[in-house]
Amino acid sequence: MTTTSTSDDLVSARLRSTGYPAWRAQVEATGGCAAPIHLRGASAVLDRDGAILLERSGDVLAPCGNRRESVCPACSQRYAADAFHLLRAGLAGDDTKGVPATVTDRPRAFLTLTAPSFGPVHARKVTHRGFVVPCRCAERHHVDDPRIGTAIDPDTYDYVGAVLWQAHAGALWARFTTCLRRALAAELGIRAREFRDHARLSYAKVAEYQRRGLVHFHAIIRLDGPDGPADPAPAGLDHTTLRAAITRAATAAVLTVARPDGTALDLAWGAQLDLRAVTPSAAGQVENDQGEMTDAALAGYIAKYATKGTGATDGADRPIRDLDHVQYLEVTPHHRRMIETVWHLGGLDQYDELNLRRWAHMLGFRGHFLTKSQRYSTTFRALRADRRAWRLRAELDALDTATDDPDRIPIDLDTVTVINDWVPVHFGHRDDGERELAAAVAERHQQQRRSKIDTRRAAS
Repeated sequence: MTTTSTSDDLVSARLRSTGYPAWRAQVEATGGCAAPIHLRGASAVLDRDGAILLERSGDVLAPCGNRRESVCPACSQRYAADAFHLLRAGLAGDDTKGVPATVTDRPRAFLTLTAPSFGPVHARKVTHRGFVVPCRCAERHHVDDPRIGTAIDPDTYDYVGAVLWQAHAGALWARFTTCLRRALAAELGIRAREFRDHARLSYAKVAEYQRRGLVHFHAIIRLDGPDGPADPAPAGLDHTTLRAAITRAATAAVLTVARPDGTALDLAWGAQLDLRAVTPSAAGQVENDQGEMTDAALAGYIAKYATKGTGATDGADRPIRDLDHVQYLEVTPHHRRMIETVWHLGGLDQYDELNLRRWAHMLGFRGHFLTKSQRYSTTFRALRADRRAWRLRAELDALDTATDDPDRIPIDLDTVTVINDWVPVHFGHRDDGERELAAAVAERHQQQRRSKIDTRRAAS
């Protein structure tokens, strides 16, 4: 029996099973999660007097919540949607998320900070007329050539420097924001320590892996007054001064760390700095004729990066427990060399605090893919809480509709208590048949979302 026929048989058997309708309903509720968490237990909703309004018991499925598209397309789509709303609120304002619409008047910028060079890599460059420029290896690479981004000469490529830069990328960003505050304080003619009394630097950033295995950061930066988004930026700081300060800060930000042999290694950003102004617009394009980013599309442009993995392999989306595991990963020799370097450095006492081996599957990157300053916008936790409240509201409304009393007062969410008592039983789908059916559900949900987006764009 072939693998295909076995999978078809499993799908057919699941479709005919007596428990299929209930299972299908739970899979639909997760959006077609690829690796759901099976929970067993009970929950109840009580009113202020302790009377049970709703109760549920038995087995349920909960989504895995993994943000990586390569691991779970369904949950990554939900994460990307949350990221979009979080980013958009900080750009265009949203009173329901605690950000006034007046933030569109603030000085704002979109920038991309890249990693420096650690040695020549295979590259594919195309002229404005569409001609492919020869690589330094003298070849003209096809767009799908797996060598793109890998070291031309692995023996001279600085893998140690690349991994140490990657491991400190988050700290380098923190140094950049410190330098930016100092540069802005200088524009105001005040001391750096006084900056927080005059203005607040708000930002959101997303990390994206380049094909060479190093991250670069896409970031939205907004200048507010000292009290946050409702407070206007001080006079003397505008779009022009913000962009000039960002340029100076990107150059000034440097961290010095030690190589394994004790020599100093200066960590800085790459020479390529993409810096754009952000303008309010309802247009569908990402940028206007002046190359400025429009806030209507910028949030979606950035949010998509939040669901990506390393770009090296699907297998490396999970932690590596042993160096022997690396030989079984379907990665390029370049990415394998990076993983091995992370593992080696992680075994040295001088890098204990970096806990590098834990991040070998991330090629040494230890940060979160999406981070933001405290007052930039709402939070993922708040968005998830809103979603739970919406579902509870729908259940209580259905309960009200089912009652015969026309004078019944709708139940106030603030007067109910939700009690959950669930424990995980196991994880994932039981066979390829369930996985295939769940993937079909996820694909249909994604198509429905795309259709809604296209409809909204056509109407705008």
